[in-house]
Amino acid sequence: MKKTQTGFTLIELAIVLVIIGLLLGGVLKGQELIGIAKVKNIVADFQNTQIYLYGYQAKFKALPGDDALVANHITGGTQATTPGVVGDFRIDGGWSSVTTTDESYLFWQHVRLAGLAPGSTATNSPAYIPRNADGGVIGIQSLNGFATITGMTGSFVVCSGNILGRLAKQVDVTMDDGDYSSVRALTIGAAAASGTACCSRWCYIMSVCRSRF
Repeated sequence: MKKTQTGFTLIELAIVLVIIGLLLGGVLKGQELIGIAKVKNIVADFQNTQIYLYGYQAKFKALPGDDALVANHITGGTQATTPGVVGDFRIDGGWSSVTTTDESYLFWQHVRLAGLAPGSTATNSPAYIPRNADGGVIGIQSLNGFATITGMTGSFVVCSGNILGRLAKQVDVTMDDGDYSSVRALTIGAAAASGTACCSRWCYIMSVCRSRF
């Protein structure tokens, strides 16, 4: 008895392709929504850090991290001992510093103890350093001494690290004009493999820095 070999009809194949297309479209849309949410969180980090700085200054007439009278202003506050002069209205130290005595590092303890920001106040805690939506470090320092980007203006610079180039561009578009040569929101970084310095959206790992305040 002869057996009839059956296969998929053109209609069945078309239905399968449509289903695959819908699933792929859903995945891409989901990734887009996740990216939008990350950008919003990163932008909020910049805005909130600025609020913390000026809120502390308005409350104590000093800068967080640079406060020479921090022990009198907030209970449990640690006074910085490095790397500059405390009380000179500068936040010395690198924005990504891990030195617990640096002004830029202690910025977060001061604003948290003052009730302006959430987070751990224990400087040796793994959860002490704030992180952005992509897991990168968030930090602040005085613009004087920040020589990574030329042309930036203002008094302080806030940086958010480990941001993929695609997100970095969206952040710049949201905060400024998408032009990396502008001086409000700029990207810096290095190629992950070679460590070659670069200033373009094609860098694998980047930092977005905001100044002009």
